[in-house]
Amino acid sequence: MSSRIADNQRFLANLYRKGPFQGHGFVCKPQQIPVYEGPDNDFTTSTRPVTEWVPWAVENYRRKCALLEAVPSDEVPTCDLATGTHVLAAAFGCPVHRFPDSNPCALPLVQTAEEADRLGLPDIWKSPSLYRVFELADAIRRELGPDVPLGPPDKQTGFDTACLIWEKTGIYAAMLTDGEREVVHRLTTKCTQTLIAFVRELRKEFPTMTMRGCPGVWTPPEMAPWYSNDECGAFGPDLFAEFCLPEMVELSEAFGGIGMHCCADADHQFPLFRKIPGFYAFNRVPAKCGKHGFAPMLEHLAGPDGPVHVLAWVPDATIEQLIREAPAETRFIFCLNWTDAEGAKPWLEKMRRLSPRTV
Repeated sequence: MSSRIADNQRFLANLYRKGPFQGHGFVCKPQQIPVYEGPDNDFTTSTRPVTEWVPWAVENYRRKCALLEAVPSDEVPTCDLATGTHVLAAAFGCPVHRFPDSNPCALPLVQTAEEADRLGLPDIWKSPSLYRVFELADAIRRELGPDVPLGPPDKQTGFDTACLIWEKTGIYAAMLTDGEREVVHRLTTKCTQTLIAFVRELRKEFPTMTMRGCPGVWTPPEMAPWYSNDECGAFGPDLFAEFCLPEMVELSEAFGGIGMHCCADADHQFPLFRKIPGFYAFNRVPAKCGKHGFAPMLEHLAGPDGPVHVLAWVPDATIEQLIREAPAETRFIFCLNWTDAEGAKPWLEKMRRLSPRTV
C-alpha cells in the first residue's frame, strides 16, 4: 500500500469517526470501462465462469490507482464487485431482467399476501446471486493479493428487497390492510435476516472489503455497512415508523452503526432518520432533492450529531454554499465521478481552497 493511500485511509476514518476536524473530503473517481457485454452481462446470474469478470474489475481498480497518482484527492481505490439491486431478491427466487447496457433488475415473484407468506429463507450457499459474489471476490484476491481493498455488492434494506419480491402495488396496499400488514412485516424480517447473514459472511471471508454504499467512497472495513433506503419516499412518516425504522435500528444494532444511501424524495423522513442509532454516513442524491434543495438535510441531519454527508453529482456552486451555510461541525465528503486527470486537477485545486486539508 502506498503512503498516500494509507494517509487517505487515516483521514477518511477520522472524518467518519468524528475525530479532530482536518478538512472536508474530496474524492475523484475515473471513468470506468463498461462491465456489460450483451444480454449475459451480470456475473451474479450468468452461468459463465466468474473469472471472466476479473479483468474488468482489475482494470477499473488500476484506473483508480492511476488517477490518484496523478491527482492527489482523498480517494482510497477499491476493486469493486458491481451488482444490481437484485441480488437478495434473486436469492428468494425473483426472476432477473438483464439489459444489454444497464444494471439488471429483479422482477416481482409474488402477487398476494398468501404467496409472500409461503416464502422461506434462502440458503446463501445455494443462491448463485449471493455465492457468486464470494467467488468473484476470491478470484480478484488471488489476482491482486490478500491485501487488496475490495468494494461491496449492492445492499438494499430488507424492506426495499421485500418491495422487489412482492409486486409493488400489492405490497403497498398490504401495508394498509389489516391481516396483510403483518405479512409485510414477516417478509421484511426474512429479507433482513438474509441480508445480515450475507454481510456477516462477507466480512468474515473478506476482511479488506469496505461496506460503503453509493457513491463509492471508502469507509474502514470494520465500520458498519451502508444500505440503500429507496422506497421510503413513496409514503408518509407513520408507515416509515412502522415498516422501516425498526429494521434500520436492527441493522444498526447488528453491526454497531449504519450508513445510508437514499435516492428517494424523502425529505419528510429526515426527522425519523435521526432516530436511527449510530447513523454515521449519508448519501443524498441531489436529483431527488425537492424544491428546497439541501435545506431539509441541513436542518435535520447536520451538525456535530449528524452523519458525515457523502455527496456526488453536486455543482461546484452548491458545494461552496453547503460548506458556507452548514451548521458548525457538519462534515462533508464530495465526490467527482467519472473524470480524468485533466478534469480532476482544477476541481480538486478549487475544492482545497474552499476547505484545505490540514494533514
